[in-house]
Amino acid sequence: MGLKYCLMTITLLLTSTVSVFAADGTIDSGDTAWITMSTALVMMMTPAGLALFYGGMSRYKNLLNTIAMTVAAYCLASLVWVGWGYSLAFGESASPVIGSLGHILLAGIDVSSVSGTIPTLIFVMFQMTFACISVAIILGSAVDRMKFSAWMVFAVLWITFVYAPVCNWVWGGGWMHRMGALDFAGGNVVHINAGVSGLILALVLGKRNGFGKEPMIPSSVAFTALGAALLWFGWFGFNAGSELAADGVAASAFLVTNTAAALAGLTWLCLEWKISGKPTLLGMASGVIAGLVAITPAAGFVTLSGSLIIGLVSGAVGFYGVVFLKKKLGYDDSLDAFGIHGLCGMWGALATGLFAAPSVTEGARGLFYGNPGQVWIQVVSIIATIAFSAVATLIVVYVTKLICGGLRVDGQDERTGLDSALHGERAFEIE
Repeated sequence: MGLKYCLMTITLLLTSTVSVFAADGTIDSGDTAWITMSTALVMMMTPAGLALFYGGMSRYKNLLNTIAMTVAAYCLASLVWVGWGYSLAFGESASPVIGSLGHILLAGIDVSSVSGTIPTLIFVMFQMTFACISVAIILGSAVDRMKFSAWMVFAVLWITFVYAPVCNWVWGGGWMHRMGALDFAGGNVVHINAGVSGLILALVLGKRNGFGKEPMIPSSVAFTALGAALLWFGWFGFNAGSELAADGVAASAFLVTNTAAALAGLTWLCLEWKISGKPTLLGMASGVIAGLVAITPAAGFVTLSGSLIIGLVSGAVGFYGVVFLKKKLGYDDSLDAFGIHGLCGMWGALATGLFAAPSVTEGARGLFYGNPGQVWIQVVSIIATIAFSAVATLIVVYVTKLICGGLRVDGQDERTGLDSALHGERAFEIE
């Protein structure tokens, strides 16, 4: 009886302790474990998933350069984020447009700091991975022709002066947050921001030598497909992890993310099959990414039916942007960062205002659930992000050009290939 009584007492004490922790909003081990895993998943998306996805689409002579620039973007963004980026995005501030400098080098944040139910250090790391992939997405518009040094300077400036402000507006308590804009995991912050920035960079750089006159064949569609699979896998951390808790909303975000991606991939495939007569693996992989992009802002707000519509339309939007719009307007967005991330990000942000359902997240209500005003809020947020990203990136591009003495590689190096000219390496040894 004595042992049984002791065990019952210990159990009651432990149960009481857990309940108090939950009520006080202190660290929850389940939430912490899930966000730690989500952070690792999103980290993998840049130096592994995006590097392979972009590397496979680039020409053989630039494959390693594309991967190197992707990995460099991850390294640089990681350091900028812990140095001052996090503080600018999430530092306590009365300003509606930017945070403070109170957390430079994470000052004031230690192992005992808590954000919601997770350690603040994990929150910092999770948000860091978003900054890393955002700047890396832009690379898709500039491969084959940008100086490696210019890319590194651009990455530092862009995270500081373009990404951090938009992140603050939406997730750091800035004006979009106060207005009620819905962006669960980065439609505005990541995809519209990076997609528009990529287009601006591509326009300033100019077209690749031979663009429109000679075939620019991907070095490895197999690499691209593998990269797309890794991105798809990592996106579960990207979207479901953005709930910052292991709960039903995270589970719903997980489900709708997969559903939208699958339908978008098949939509792109079918459109391509009908128009060109050939269903390509590259097209299907691109469609999957288009669906993942579009569901990102909506993932924690929409039901399964909403995700099906978002996925269906995003496959068509991405296909149109890549196959028709780019050709019609004549710009050289090398790997279609704008066509996929920019355009599908805009559709996803708008669709969030249409399909946000209070049954998923209380207080999130779109047009089809009785709140037409949410559509207007989403439109304002989209236009503001486009305008700011375009102007701010243009300034960053010209500052980079001034610092580096130009943006573009030497013409001979471009013809030879950047793997050999800049890095002295080759992707494969061919006898």
